[in-house]
Amino acid sequence: MSTRPISDHALLGDCRSAALVTSDGSVDWLCMPRFDSPSIFARLLDEDAGYWSIRPTRPAEVTRRYLNDTLVLETTFRSADGTVVLLDALALGNRERGHSMGASSPGILLREVTCVEGRVPVEVAYAPRPEFGLVQPLMQPIRGGLVAHGGALVLTLSTPLELRVSGSIADTTVTLRAGERLGLALQAGWAWGPEPPRRPPRHVHRRLKDTVAGWRSWSRLHARYEGPWQDQVGQSGRVLRALTFAPTGAIVAAATTSLPENIGGERNWDYRYTWIRDTSFTLQALATAACEMEETAFFAFLARASATRLDLGMDLQIMYGIGGERDLSERPLPHLTGWRGSAPVRVGNDAWRQRQTDVYGELLDAAHQIYRDAGHLAPLIRSFLVGVAETTARRWQEPDQSLWEIRGPSRHFLHSKLMCWVGMDRAIALAPLLGATGRVADWTRTREQIRAAILTHGWNQRVGAFTQTFAGAELDASALMMPLVGFLSGDDPRVRATVDAIAVRLTDARGLVHRYNAADGLPGREGTFLLCTFWLAHALALTGEGALAKRVFQTAASYANDVGLLAEEVDSVTGEPIGNFPQAFSHIGLINAARAIRDATQGTPTGSAR
Repeated sequence: MSTRPISDHALLGDCRSAALVTSDGSVDWLCMPRFDSPSIFARLLDEDAGYWSIRPTRPAEVTRRYLNDTLVLETTFRSADGTVVLLDALALGNRERGHSMGASSPGILLREVTCVEGRVPVEVAYAPRPEFGLVQPLMQPIRGGLVAHGGALVLTLSTPLELRVSGSIADTTVTLRAGERLGLALQAGWAWGPEPPRRPPRHVHRRLKDTVAGWRSWSRLHARYEGPWQDQVGQSGRVLRALTFAPTGAIVAAATTSLPENIGGERNWDYRYTWIRDTSFTLQALATAACEMEETAFFAFLARASATRLDLGMDLQIMYGIGGERDLSERPLPHLTGWRGSAPVRVGNDAWRQRQTDVYGELLDAAHQIYRDAGHLAPLIRSFLVGVAETTARRWQEPDQSLWEIRGPSRHFLHSKLMCWVGMDRAIALAPLLGATGRVADWTRTREQIRAAILTHGWNQRVGAFTQTFAGAELDASALMMPLVGFLSGDDPRVRATVDAIAVRLTDARGLVHRYNAADGLPGREGTFLLCTFWLAHALALTGEGALAKRVFQTAASYANDVGLLAEEVDSVTGEPIGNFPQAFSHIGLINAARAIRDATQGTPTGSAR
């Protein structure tokens, strides 16, 4: 059972897969060749599920950071023997720069340890466990490294060291003197193909320098945001880029599966997929921290993945695999104990089967952001978006599971109706581009019907706020979206009352916001959501509460770890970050709230509330 804090991990990314490295130099999570592939190292979820550790043999003081404007991790160990510096990265494609970053990433984990003073004994321990720990591979020393065979993969570890092999573990200790450098690399290949080549130490050093240059070239092109929290916004933009699957443009919700929403409970989901729900928020964040190319690639992926015959009555699927896959059937991995005993560990996510009517509005809102100034649209895109608008008009009155994917009976959720209103509103604005001006009158009537329903049934006079469901009495943080999407202005008294109610009744003693307090069909209580806390900061900015918005923002941002990464939630009892990590939605919320607070305090209209 893994007990190490989730926040102790740092992310490595190559725009195809992800690794997590602990503060003492252990790679405890690595999936290759894709984010959603079975893991090679998964000690994050079970002590016996594989790792690769490089660290001094004696206790050391540890500091770490990302090299400026990169996701190349530098960990410094200072012990009584001296100081060593460990660099870790997933290699980018050779000489990939700017927008092409990640286009041809080779799937190589690079590690280089350098002694900068003293004589430091360093321990290297390597225990790959492919397929989430099910495979204990056969290891064979070769010149310049070690080959591990087992299951569908063959793993080549390139190292100048002679490793002792005992079963499926290889280790050694080497003493490095000041000025000495040791480079290692791991690459996976398929068992039916050629073994990955061995990489000499000079190759590791060169590829690390090239990867640093690749990240910095991307960061220079995307240094668009100027204002408060500029460093955090820039780092969040790099995290979103690292969570992007470059071949398709898809962005995963998180790099991990089954890190729990309540410790020891069963709220453990696989987040290595792409949700339509996240689309409009993601595009707003990309517009601030990235550029049009990332926005367009992400929307194009979603349009391709979700294109279907809506006129035949089919639901629009709410989420997809990063290659566009639709069947994401969920299954447990009973051989894994889970992080701190939080079982079951799951791969796949059965939420793909749910109906969520909000996704129609999120797609149309995203299309509006991307195409509102376009001169024309491809016929297939036009036809698809018209179909989404017509389906919104036809289905907005149907119950669903909401954006929170509640695993209980379908209900009439306020947020779903709100996003259907958004869908109609954006479709009307796009109608000339869609060749659908003849539909504007009907779409306008539907938009006003939705608006009337929300104002009539979504507002609870007794509660003094908009509530989670029509005619309900429970609060939901998603009601904060009303001013963010332009349904009501920030100075509307009902918006102010709802923001105040959520700030009082859904916010814990730390100043962090729960999604809701209502029953959701699952046992246990989840933590507070960092995204929802950033939503509160965003909404406060739009209601004119700039000083309070800044305080709420700073509270949420303070839960980033030492290298600027945010989890999904914070445990309400311990204050410890929990949930899948790093969480794209949390970083998206940070970017959008920072921009909104800047714009509100500078008197600039923010793009999301018109």
